[in-house]
Amino acid sequence: MHVDLNSDLGEHFGSWHMGDDAAMLEVVTSANVACGFHAGDPKSILGTLRLAAERGVAVGAHVAYPDLVGFGRRPMKLSRDELFADVAYQIGALRGLAEVAGTTVTYVKPHGALYNSIAFNEAEAEAVIAAIRAVDPALALVCLASSPLVQQAEAAGLRAVPEAFADRAYEPTGALVSRGEAGAVLSDPNEVAERMLRLVQTGTVVARDGSSVAVAAESICVHGDSPAAVEMARAVRDRLVSAGVTLAGFAAIGAA
Repeated sequence: MHVDLNSDLGEHFGSWHMGDDAAMLEVVTSANVACGFHAGDPKSILGTLRLAAERGVAVGAHVAYPDLVGFGRRPMKLSRDELFADVAYQIGALRGLAEVAGTTVTYVKPHGALYNSIAFNEAEAEAVIAAIRAVDPALALVCLASSPLVQQAEAAGLRAVPEAFADRAYEPTGALVSRGEAGAVLSDPNEVAERMLRLVQTGTVVARDGSSVAVAAESICVHGDSPAAVEMARAVRDRLVSAGVTLAGFAAIGAA
């Protein structure tokens, strides 16, 4: 069995730091690097990209709504042309910095409110998919496992990478529990590791009502801004590896 382990990184801004990128890059196989719209300044983004290049970690563009104040987690209503341009701009910016850092951008993963919106909003998803295809149709799109976006992206010719979240609670529908609700974010490393081992072995997670939800995922995310992010990521990695699961970037798995 193979699975990718990813985290949202490069989210520092000036003297304000979010998470421990250096430590997380020793654990994960893919790094979703902020592109400046929800977090990240050019210097800190470049630093994270250089660390990822040194460690051989795959890099993806973590595109978002233009919402620095809300960390990209507030819904926004943009026109189709605005969203198309915003996504294309962010991918292009990260590709430029990645070239300087000696690495390449191989995929796109939307962040926060944009991620949740396009999982089920076909019109908004179309704008994001079109922007990715316009920049480079070889880029993969990381999407919420079991969401309509997976089929929509594949129908448009993109490689869709279904993703599960180690540190988030699930609704019985397979959607993520809203961050505004109690219990939406998980913090116990052992619980998180057990949930992800179950996911890999059975293709299911336990929803907040106790029901079993089918989640067919190629990649697992541990959010880099969680208080115990590094500890959780290490627990997930150790639990999976001890069970015989191979951790590798999904790009490498797809090329094998």
